[in-house]
Amino acid sequence: MTSFARGERERLAGLLESAGPEAPTLCVGWTTRDLAAHLVLRERRLDAAAGIRIGPLAGWTARVQERYRARPYEELLRLVRTGPGLSPFALPGVDEAANLVEYYVHAEDVRRAGPGWKPEPVAPSMAELLWKRLPLLVRLEAGRRLPVLLVLRRPDGRSVAVGRQGGPAVEVRGEPGELVLFAFGRGERAAVEVAGEREAVEALRVVLPFG
Repeated sequence: MTSFARGERERLAGLLESAGPEAPTLCVGWTTRDLAAHLVLRERRLDAAAGIRIGPLAGWTARVQERYRARPYEELLRLVRTGPGLSPFALPGVDEAANLVEYYVHAEDVRRAGPGWKPEPVAPSMAELLWKRLPLLVRLEAGRRLPVLLVLRRPDGRSVAVGRQGGPAVEVRGEPGELVLFAFGRGERAAVEVAGEREAVEALRVVLPFG
């Protein structure tokens, strides 16, 4: 069975290596070194990883991440490539479930922060996995903050709707990978089309920025 998570891990590590430690990313305020430190922390320090989403623990997470950040960049890249070691992330199936989207988005964070980028096609079978996870991703990233009914539609016509039922709707059209980037707040660099009433579109823009 193809491991798309492993492929995206390798792609991301290669992009981080090519960019060097001080290149920009789409993660606000983070260089490639910061991003690499985050990736290592997330897999190898579960005691600190909780602070990525839990506000009261964010200070501890930041301190641990800074320690990783101080390590040689080549060491961070080696840890990204080799994976989590003794961690729940190493269990069969967990890597694919937990890391495919993570590594796809962060690979694009590096690639699209540079000049001259263009959208690149995603393998159809991987696109299907991204599509299946999209509704949950939107709910996790912005569900409670969505001021509108957000309809995400792919070119073949299939769609999912998340957000405020019965209210104004905004439709975002694009390939599954581009919709995933939009859901993660990378809409300013995602190849999507947004349609809806002006007030609804502007309300959505506050929660999920886009160009």
